[in-house]
Amino acid sequence: MNDLESQTIYLQDSIQLSAGQHSDQGRKARNEDCLGFFQPQGNLLTTKGAAAVIADGVSTAEAGAEAAFYCVQEFLSDYFDTPDIWTVGKSAQKVLTSINRLLYSRSHEYLTTSRGHICTLSVLVIKSRTAHLFHIGDSRIHLIRDNELELLTEDHTTQLNRQDSCLARAMGMDTHLEIDYRAVEVKQGDLFLLTTDGVHDSLAPAMLKQLSLSSEDLQNNCEALVQAAYDAGSSDNLSCLLVRVDQLNDDSLNQMTDRLTLLPFPPELEPGMKIDGYLIEEELYASNRSQLYRVRDLETDQTWVMKTPSRNYEDDTAYIERFIMEEWVGSRIHSPHVVSVHIPNRAKTFLYYLMEFIDGVALDTWISQNPSPKPALAIQLVKQIAEGLKAFHQRETLHQDLKPSNIMVRPDHSAVIVDFGSVFVAGINEIFVPLQRDRILGTMNYSDPVFRLGQNTGIKGDMFSLAAITYEMFTHKLPFGNALENCDNPQQLQKLNYIPADRYNPIIPVWFDRALEKALMIDPTQRYDSINQMIQDLTQPNPDFLVPREKEQKTPNALLFWQLMSLMWFMTALFTLIAFWLK
Repeated sequence: MNDLESQTIYLQDSIQLSAGQHSDQGRKARNEDCLGFFQPQGNLLTTKGAAAVIADGVSTAEAGAEAAFYCVQEFLSDYFDTPDIWTVGKSAQKVLTSINRLLYSRSHEYLTTSRGHICTLSVLVIKSRTAHLFHIGDSRIHLIRDNELELLTEDHTTQLNRQDSCLARAMGMDTHLEIDYRAVEVKQGDLFLLTTDGVHDSLAPAMLKQLSLSSEDLQNNCEALVQAAYDAGSSDNLSCLLVRVDQLNDDSLNQMTDRLTLLPFPPELEPGMKIDGYLIEEELYASNRSQLYRVRDLETDQTWVMKTPSRNYEDDTAYIERFIMEEWVGSRIHSPHVVSVHIPNRAKTFLYYLMEFIDGVALDTWISQNPSPKPALAIQLVKQIAEGLKAFHQRETLHQDLKPSNIMVRPDHSAVIVDFGSVFVAGINEIFVPLQRDRILGTMNYSDPVFRLGQNTGIKGDMFSLAAITYEMFTHKLPFGNALENCDNPQQLQKLNYIPADRYNPIIPVWFDRALEKALMIDPTQRYDSINQMIQDLTQPNPDFLVPREKEQKTPNALLFWQLMSLMWFMTALFTLIAFWLK
């Protein structure tokens, strides 16, 4: 096992599933149903789970069988190829959207509608202790628990008359995919039953339950269900799939602690010492939580940065888990504006990880060295930091502690985010562990103030941090002064007042200041929806932000006058302004 694989060994899922499946054309000329089940091993089972899929090709669409086959095969292939850092929801949605788009396009390659690639689809993904359901059409997913059968999905059909109905939603029916999602807590002994309408329309719920539980052999039970539906007169294709939860991860905290502490903390390191073939050359940083050292690989002569855990936390299991996850997360974030994590090809004897060495200065030092930075240069740094943040967000990862000391500026004026200590990973958060995970609240004057009140604002939290840093780069001040340090409740936050940036730097244009103010709104719903929108308004004047702040309180006529004046100024001076500001 290499080092990359061993990073999540403590999360190895001991869940055990059994499955059975059977499909038959029944009284039809050909079988237009398709189904499949895949349970990976090792890390993939931990990060992605196991998946069961069932699809029913629409008989009135000539290519319904092909659509069903494509849905099942592509989902079971592509879902497990999505980044292991993504949540089940994002992974499945990305794959299903791609499948739906291709089916729709295939249907419209023909001049008639007789070649429609349309099918129903029901997907069950079991990850850790949660079952994730994705459903469209009239195939079904049932749960049998404690001898009770529950239907977990809703048919997407429209009743035409007493006897006839038609599908209202299906894969390949529309360019917009509207698929139902549901999450269900899993318990040991749960039995999930997936069926197409040829089975569940012909058998009463009591019979579905009885035959599903008729023996321990799930394959025999599936065959019995199909045969019973046939004997009951079903005229459709017949398919069903059973998945039973035989065992869940029941590790105790002590067992998990044993796995987390397989590697001891390193001793206190000093220049000249050697560890695992790395020569300690210089201590770069030290805090009560970690240390950073510049080290040289004696085998390759390459220079790296080694991060070691603080011995203050040797008995803190949650801290150790977070430290281990830093390396795992960092190895999955790829951007020229995010520091690269180095995965060594030799075993470790202590707990630490390696990053590329960034030649440069921390942004807080750069700010102090540049009291009046050129706007074009400062904006370029802001845009690069934004690109680094977007690399996190594309992996469903939040930084949560972006601040000037966590950003390096190279001699070529490129910015690099260099810290993973406070990241939140949605995909890992889905995995059950028998401990209270370490929650880092970030740095007071830069992190989202509502975060410390227990509200996770997602990417808007990182955007707040980026805006606060941008404000400081241009003013050498903080947007709320030191007031954030004294806010412990919502009432205090509501009383905070943003300090206009042009109060400290009069050359800052009003539109630039208003963009910062919007990104720094205490109420997250009033901020930008994306970092791209914020960068757009910081680099190109937004007409809505051209009204000077003091003019907003004027009478309606005065306000109209100033708006017209501002518009005229905007139209005549736009290009000159941009050229001067970004020069």
